[in-house]
Amino acid sequence: MFDVLLSVVIAFTITFLAIPVIINVAEMKKLYDVPDGDRKIHHAPITPLGGIAVFAGFAFGCLLTIHFEQSFEFQYFIAAALIIFFLGLKDDILIISAIKKFIGQVLAAFMIIYYGGIQIKSMHGFLGIYQLPEMFSLLLTYFAVIVIINSFNLIDGVDGLAGSLGLMALTIFGFYFYSVNMISYSILAFSLAGSLLAFLIFNFQPAKIFMGDTGSLLIGAVCAILSIKFISAAGSTDAFNSSSAAPAIAFTVLMIPLLDTLRVFAIRIFYRRSPFSPDRNHIHHILLDRGFSHRSITILLVSINLALVALVYYARTLGCTILIFSVIAIFFAIIGLLHTIKIKHTLTIARATAASTADNGELKPASKIVSFINENMLEQKN
Repeated sequence: MFDVLLSVVIAFTITFLAIPVIINVAEMKKLYDVPDGDRKIHHAPITPLGGIAVFAGFAFGCLLTIHFEQSFEFQYFIAAALIIFFLGLKDDILIISAIKKFIGQVLAAFMIIYYGGIQIKSMHGFLGIYQLPEMFSLLLTYFAVIVIINSFNLIDGVDGLAGSLGLMALTIFGFYFYSVNMISYSILAFSLAGSLLAFLIFNFQPAKIFMGDTGSLLIGAVCAILSIKFISAAGSTDAFNSSSAAPAIAFTVLMIPLLDTLRVFAIRIFYRRSPFSPDRNHIHHILLDRGFSHRSITILLVSINLALVALVYYARTLGCTILIFSVIAIFFAIIGLLHTIKIKHTLTIARATAASTADNGELKPASKIVSFINENMLEQKN
C-alpha cells in the first residue's frame, strides 16, 4: 500500500510543479496551439505541451516505486511509453503524418505485446468464443492496443474530457489490481492517475494548458496495457466473481473513447474519407453544438461512463455477449437522443486579444471567438 500511495504523491507533485514551468517556457518560446475558429474551439493561444509534465510525473512515479526485479515486463512498458512520448511530442511541436504516427504506435504495441506479454488469449464466452488461436489472438491484441491508444487521442476535444475519462479508468483498474495483489500494475495505474489529477487542475475550463498528443497517447497506451491485463487477470483470479464478464467490464470502462472513435471512423469510411481525416462528428462536438459547456460535457460523459460500469458489474451474471451489446445499444441510443435536440446556431465575432505567432516568428493579434446563441438574441425593428 505504501508503494502505491508513494507513486501517487510523486507523480502528482512532479506534474503539479512542472506545469507552471512549461506554461512559462511555452510563452517565452511562443509554443502555442492557435485557435482557428473551426475545429479548434478554444478562444486564445494555449500551449499543448502539458503531456510533458504528465509523462514526467508518471515516469518518476513508476521508476521509484515498481520493483523491476520482480516485474521484469515493466521495463518494456516504460520503453513503449517512451516511444509514445517522443511520438506525441514531435507531433505536438512539428506535426507528423498519420502513417508515421501509426508506425510508431505499432512499434510501441510490439514492445507491449511481444516483450511485455500482454495478449488477449480468451474472449470469456463473447459470441460463444473462449480460447483464441494464437495468430488471431495476436492480431486482435494489436488491433485493440492501437484502437485504444488512438481513442484517447481523438476524444481529447474539450477541456478536461480525456484527462477525466483517463483518471476514471486508471482509478478503476488501479483498485482492481491492488485488490488481487498485483501491486506493480496498480502502481502503473495510480502513477498516471496522480499525474492526471495534477494536470486537471490546470486543464479544466478555462484551460491554461492542453495535454496534446504526448499526454493523450500516453493515457491510451497505459489503458491498453491495463485493460488487456485485466481481462487475463480476471480469468485467472476470479476476483469479485467477474471472470465471465471481464471483457464486458474492460470494454465498458473505456466505452466513451472506444465507441466514439469506432463510430467516427465508420462515418468517415462510409463517406469515402480517411479514418484519420478531421471533422466535427465526435460526441463532444455534438454536445457543443447543442449548447453544452466544456465542463458540463466532461461531467456528463464521465457520469454516464461510471453509471454503465456499475450497471455492467452488478449485471455481470448475464454474460459477456449480452452486456457488451447492451452497452453499445445504450451508447447509440444516447447519440440518437442528442440528434433530436435542436442545434443552437451561433453568430461568431472575432476580435483582437492576446498575441499569437505569425509565420515569421513574430507576434500578431489573435482572434478571440465570441459566440452568441441565436435563440437568446433579440431582434429589434424600429
